[in-house]
Amino acid sequence: MPPRSPLPARAGEPGPRRIGLGLAALGRPGYLNVGHDVDLGADRSVEALRARSFEVLDAAYAAGVRYLDAARSYGRGEEFLGAWLRDRDPPDVVVGSKWGYVYTAGWEVAADPPEVKHHDADTFRRQLEETRANLGDRLALYQIHSATPDSGVLENAEVLNELAGLRRSGVAIGLTTSGASQAQTLERAVELDLFDAAQVTWNLHERAAGPALQRARDAGVATIVKEALANGRLARRREHPVLDAVADRLGATPDAVALAAVLAQPFVDVALSGAATPAALRSNVAAAEIDLDAGTLTELGALEEPSEAYWTARAALAWT
Repeated sequence: MPPRSPLPARAGEPGPRRIGLGLAALGRPGYLNVGHDVDLGADRSVEALRARSFEVLDAAYAAGVRYLDAARSYGRGEEFLGAWLRDRDPPDVVVGSKWGYVYTAGWEVAADPPEVKHHDADTFRRQLEETRANLGDRLALYQIHSATPDSGVLENAEVLNELAGLRRSGVAIGLTTSGASQAQTLERAVELDLFDAAQVTWNLHERAAGPALQRARDAGVATIVKEALANGRLARRREHPVLDAVADRLGATPDAVALAAVLAQPFVDVALSGAATPAALRSNVAAAEIDLDAGTLTELGALEEPSEAYWTARAALAWT
């Protein structure tokens, strides 16, 4: 059985190992991240994005990042990551990926839909084989991509048996959640006693899953926070006066402060950067050096939104 925590760091530990890099914005030409089109520029060919992925992965590793996160639906993200791993051969990174979505955009920026969810056992077996082809024995954590109550995946005995078999082989098993039902999904995951890690959205706008994340971590489930910058909504100046004021007071950037607020939560082991440029990556990683006191965290509480409103706003974001 794999170790209970597959991650390179734990909540409360100092340093950049608590920041991971997700490849959602690097493995395909379109993504629902504010400013993604500006970050990538005009050339979004496979060759250009492969080169960009290498640049950002190099910057991440140099900055101390040691958790790398991909998915079958991230276009060629797994392929790019696997090529980088074979070329650079870093000895100390932890690699996670996900199954359950099929990429359908055909390298178009704004295809509709860009990905389709399939949470059946046949898809799991096929995508695991594809992931193995890209990542080989580097795969340390394999996650259900966007488990939700309506997908039924956590009630699918065949899928759960497949996951248990992979876990017995030495690969840690995780799941990611999405939407206003994140807490419900987490509670079910803990009941199953199958999962080594949970990847959940938590940020200064959307905090509803916090108590469930704490319960999951108390039960021994390692926690990863995704969308820590709310798909770019918390990454830029002149968007949130409170965030700008804190950043100015600390001599930091808004994205670093927003990420630091995530890292300050006692239930967070690793928070993902979704950077698409080396400069954005380095700005994100600066969060590891920011210590936010209780008063500042209370001040940042003004940014919280109702959960349903947050997910409605996210759904309205354009793929660019």
